[in-house]
Amino acid sequence: MTAPMRDEGERAAEWVAATGNPGKVREFAAALAPRGVGLVAATDLGVGPFPPEDATTYEENAMLKAAFVALETGRVAIADDSGLEVDALGGEPGVLSARFGGDLGDGERIAYLLQLLRRVPDALRTARFVSVIVVARPEGDVAVFRGVCEGTILQGPRGEDGFGYDPVFFSSDLGRSFGEATLAEKERVSHRGRALRSVLVWLDTPHGRSFLSDRAGS
Repeated sequence: MTAPMRDEGERAAEWVAATGNPGKVREFAAALAPRGVGLVAATDLGVGPFPPEDATTYEENAMLKAAFVALETGRVAIADDSGLEVDALGGEPGVLSARFGGDLGDGERIAYLLQLLRRVPDALRTARFVSVIVVARPEGDVAVFRGVCEGTILQGPRGEDGFGYDPVFFSSDLGRSFGEATLAEKERVSHRGRALRSVLVWLDTPHGRSFLSDRAGS
C-alpha cells in the first residue's frame, strides 16, 4: 500500500496513544508513520490513570480510553481493546481476556484456559482473536475499526515468542501457533494488524484526512 504524498510544508499530525504500553505504542507508531502521523504515549504527557475497562464490549472499552485521552490532551487519540474468544467457552474470555482467572501471569492464565478445555476435542476448540481500534477527536468525532484472526486452541503451548495466549493459539492463516511465528508473520495476519490496516485505508478518505489535524480546530 503506497502512502499519499504530503506537501513539503505540511506539518505531520501527532496523535496520542491511549496506553502506557511501550510495545503497543511502537506498533501503532510504525503502522501510522506512512500516513505522516506521529505518536506519543498518553502517559508521557502525564495523562492517567485511564478509565476502568469495565464495559461489556471491545468497542466500549476502546471508546472510553480514546475519548478520555482526546479530551484530556485536546488531540486526536487512538486506543484499542482486544481479546480471545473461544467458542467452546461461549465466547469467553472475550473482553476479560487480560483478567481471565483472576490476578495471574501469562503462563498461569494459559494453564487455566487449557484446564477449562481439557475435555474439548480438537475439532471443537475453534477460537479467534478480536481487536477493536477507536480514533477520537476531542470535538467528539470518532472512527471505529475491527480486526479478526481465526484459529484454534492447542492442547499445549508451542513456541516461545509472542505474549499472552500466543503459544496456544494456532493461526489458521499461518499454519502454526503465534508463539512459533516471527513478529513479521504475526503482524501480517493478526487481529490488531488487520484493524490497523483498516485505519490506513480510512486515512486516505476525506473523513480520515480530517483527523490529520492533530489538535482541535487546527
